[in-house]
This record gives sequence, structure tokens and C-alpha cells, in this order.
Amino acid sequence: MISIKNNLIWIILTILITMTVSLGFAVILNKQFRGRTFFRGFFYFPCVIAPIAVSIIWRWIYNPNFGFINQLMKVLEIDFSQSWISDPKVSLYAIFAAALWQAVGQPMILFLAGLQAISSDVLEASRIDGASGMKQFFFITVPLLKESFVIVIATLIVSALKVFDVIQGLTGGGPNNATQMLSTYMYSQTFQYNNVGVGTTIACVMVFMMMVVIIPYVLFTAKED
Repeated sequence: MISIKNNLIWIILTILITMTVSLGFAVILNKQFRGRTFFRGFFYFPCVIAPIAVSIIWRWIYNPNFGFINQLMKVLEIDFSQSWISDPKVSLYAIFAAALWQAVGQPMILFLAGLQAISSDVLEASRIDGASGMKQFFFITVPLLKESFVIVIATLIVSALKVFDVIQGLTGGGPNNATQMLSTYMYSQTFQYNNVGVGTTIACVMVFMMMVVIIPYVLFTAKED
């Protein structure tokens, strides 16, 4: 089923890109520099915007005639014009970019909390032992962020499985089912085509898939306690 395939692509993109970007922002914003508090709020702000409002904003940005991206290309005299959300080849990734803009804030805060919990003595000891910046990050910081990674990965997977608002607001699952997810497919079958049985089955599948993620996460957190 194409909606399951799209959900899997969305989950992979979420784990690889959203988690990486949010971790990168957290590492940068954990450093001491002027205006750090402002930038923390700036990057977190999209997280509090309603998803349907996000879809409206990005619908204007992606407009092929007067949208920001295509107009910017014209100003820069770059011969490139793209129908971002009406092209089946790029629509899923265009919507993911819109969702990424909103989704980065929450995992960034979780990673930032984890980074601030790391003792400065541990980092200082690793520097004295000769660990470079990259080695310190991958062999000291990342292992100490284990609990943060578990929380972030679990919440990102669940949010990826139930993504609905931004897709429904931008494409409604189109064009040609290129952005159809389990949630949008369930909605269309239940409320547009009155196939309640099909919609209920899809909902049960989604619940099962979320339980596969949530139950190990709960067991892990209970073990840690």
C-alpha cells in the first residue's frame, strides 16, 4: 500500500534529518555566545504554531506563481521554477521540509536539556586526555545523551506515524497519492467515502504500529527508574 510506503519514507526522513538537525542546533545553542536565548526561542517558536497554520504558510511559500521560493529564484536570476506540492516526484519532500520547520523545536529542547545535564568535569577530563572536538562529541557526549536519544526517537516515530494536519492542509494526500499517509487515507476512507470499516482497520494498524514503538520505550524508562 502506497500510504505505508510513504509513512516509512517519512519515518526515515524524520529520524535521519529531524533528529540530526535538532541535535546540531542543540549543540550550537548550548555554547556560550551573545543572543543565545533569542535564538533558542527563535528556533523553538514554530513548534507552538498550529500545524494547519503551518500548512497555510507553506502553501503560500510553495505557490508556483508568486511563492517565496520561486520569486527568490527570479530575483537571483536563476532559471528554476518548480510546482513544489503538485509534482508527485517532489511533493512528499516539500511537505517534509515544511514539517521539519515546525518539528525541530521540541527535540532540540530535549537534546539541549540532555547536554546541560552533562557534567563539565567529564568534558574537561576528556580534553585533558587529548580528545579532540569530534572525538569528544561522538565518544563522550553522544553516549551520555542515551536517554535523550530514546525519548527523541520514540516521540519522533510516533509523530511521524500520525502526521496528518500539514499533509491534509497542503495536498490532502495528493497529487496522485504521492503524499498519502495512513492517517490521511483513514480520514478519506472514513469521512469522504463512508468506508467506516476500512477506516477503522487502518486506525487499528496505526495503533499497533505505535504500540511497537511505545511499549519498548515505556519498558526502557521504567527500567531506568
